[in-house]
Amino acid sequence: MTVGRNMLTPPNLAAKPIERIQKNLLAVPERKLLNWLCRVMPPWVTPDVLTSLGVAGAVATFVGYAASNLGVGWLWLAIVGYVLQWFGDSMDGSLARYRRIERPSYGYFIDHSCDGIVTLLILGGMGFSPFVRVDVALLAVAGYLLLSIHAYLAARVMGEFKLSYGIAGPTELRFLLIGMTIAMMVSGPERNATVTGFDLVVGAVGTIFVLLFIGQTLSAGRRLAQAERPPLR
Repeated sequence: MTVGRNMLTPPNLAAKPIERIQKNLLAVPERKLLNWLCRVMPPWVTPDVLTSLGVAGAVATFVGYAASNLGVGWLWLAIVGYVLQWFGDSMDGSLARYRRIERPSYGYFIDHSCDGIVTLLILGGMGFSPFVRVDVALLAVAGYLLLSIHAYLAARVMGEFKLSYGIAGPTELRFLLIGMTIAMMVSGPERNATVTGFDLVVGAVGTIFVLLFIGQTLSAGRRLAQAERPPLR
């Protein structure tokens, strides 16, 4: 998913080099794992293959959530999809940098385009499930995409590419969603409830995304205003 894990740095978009900001809780052990995977990856696995695998994982997650109307066992497909999506999304940029075959403009464009599709598939799938209302799922989609927009704008105007907020990043978010999916399997759907506990969780996450976007926008706006004060006359 997004604010994607290992997006390639956009070329020549800012006057200063892009600084990748990533301070999430699992960043260090995850980087060690990704570096090891890059070393053992067979030659036929390319960044494009991994990107496609990540999108396929999101499709699997969508199908798993939507098909859970037929039975909660389908949610196992959603969990497998999360794992595939993490692997593809985290490894495509890492492998390109490890092999020194980066295509910065192409990679940046395709990676972020796929991130938007992946976000819609995963949260849209939740909205089609019997566990989360469509309007609540779309709030989370909107919030995540707002944060993505902020990341792209900050990379362009401030040279900062934010991959995490506080101790949380995309990987921690995936763990949260997998845990929630397991809880769905254990509890089963609440057929007669207007608002479920899962609605509250997804709605709260979406609201946090929106509030983070507002806060980050105000903070960045103040910094830019101070840096670009009009000359005194």
